[in-house]
Amino acid sequence: MIKSDCIDACLACVVTCETCITDCVKEGNQACILLCRDCADICALCAKFEARSSPFAFELHTLCAQICIACADECIKHAQHHQSCKACAEACKKCADICTKYSTKSSH
Repeated sequence: MIKSDCIDACLACVVTCETCITDCVKEGNQACILLCRDCADICALCAKFEARSSPFAFELHTLCAQICIACADECIKHAQHHQSCKACAEACKKCADICTKYSTKSSH
């Protein structure tokens, strides 16, 4: 796995979370909004840490994966009725998988 895979997955997750937030504001889906905001923020930070090879990226990948899983679990509840929630759940799962792999690597 290369560094750009992680950065790309994190940034894709940011974009889908922000789109989901916008749609969920219209629907009044507070639980989804709150999780997507946390997820978008942690993914953006994770991409930055990875880009600069921060020695703290390991710990951040672990937290990012946890938040992405929580966000995916919430968004999947609405996926049948909202395309943005479906896309968000998929992006979050992918990001969580990649971050989990990075958090278990002994070095970058």
